[in-house]
Amino acid sequence: MKMMYSSRRKPVLYFKEEKRFLSGKCTVYKLFGLCMVLLLVSLLWLQLSCSGEMSATMCEDRRPPQQQPAQPPCPAADSQASAADDPSWGPHKLALVVPFRERFDELLAFVPFMHSFLNKKKIRHKIVVINQVDHYRFNRASLINVGYLESGNDTDYLAMHDVDLLPLNDALDYGFPDDGPFHVASPELHPLYHYKTYVGGILLLTKKHYHMCNGMSNRFWGWGREDDEFYRRLRKAELQLFRPTGITTGYKTFLHIHDSAWRKRDQKRVAAQKQEQFKVDQEGGLTNLRYQVESRQQLTISGAPCTVINTKLECDQSLTPWCLLA
Repeated sequence: MKMMYSSRRKPVLYFKEEKRFLSGKCTVYKLFGLCMVLLLVSLLWLQLSCSGEMSATMCEDRRPPQQQPAQPPCPAADSQASAADDPSWGPHKLALVVPFRERFDELLAFVPFMHSFLNKKKIRHKIVVINQVDHYRFNRASLINVGYLESGNDTDYLAMHDVDLLPLNDALDYGFPDDGPFHVASPELHPLYHYKTYVGGILLLTKKHYHMCNGMSNRFWGWGREDDEFYRRLRKAELQLFRPTGITTGYKTFLHIHDSAWRKRDQKRVAAQKQEQFKVDQEGGLTNLRYQVESRQQLTISGAPCTVINTKLECDQSLTPWCLLA
């Protein structure tokens, strides 16, 4: 009986072999197991890093409008928003009024670009996008009138600013136009429109001067002519028009991001509209503007804040039947 092997030897030997797993000879199986452990640790670290980056990105760029708090938790967005209203930059504050409908690709480029441009120039500002949500034809002039009325008492001058026109020259002046309306996108600089009475694209006015003109005419449904009529209003109000000087970049002063081949402008003119389009609207403007604000949204686009005012215009079809597409 003393010569027989004990049945307990195998567990003991197995235990000893397990203790020698890392100290014994290197085998293919051991190397494979070690590599798998290192791979799992690397994947876990990568997942944690990516999760942190995605959270930061969503905080900055993907927060739904209804979740925008008064003080956003994203530090970058909060610091940029406060910089736009730094009291040390001066007593005046600009309302950048953008008449808008459906050009979301252009808006995504416009808001962060203009916010950065004005911050570099230390212009206190807020970007106010007047979004037309009714079923009438686009009315740029009426939307600018809405922007004037809805821009708030904290601003004292406004820029009538097209969403598809970006200033490329830092020497362009967006400061307070105390002496009179200042046409930033002057004919010798605008990439498309070069006639001497042109005042469209980008025009700065104090709120006092805009009120003296009774705003813009509400008769212009569809694209064009409303700025030509406004030029006559400026003259009637005896306001001197100023334009940039010393700008040497010519027609390359602005970037025009509108793709006319992809997005056609509403240039249709019915017979009655053709007869009216060159007349001066003696009575219309702020005094006969009719609209409803459907909602307001505070948005942040790539760290740049803006206010979107969803607006329904009203049309008196007995006066301007061309507000509806024929």
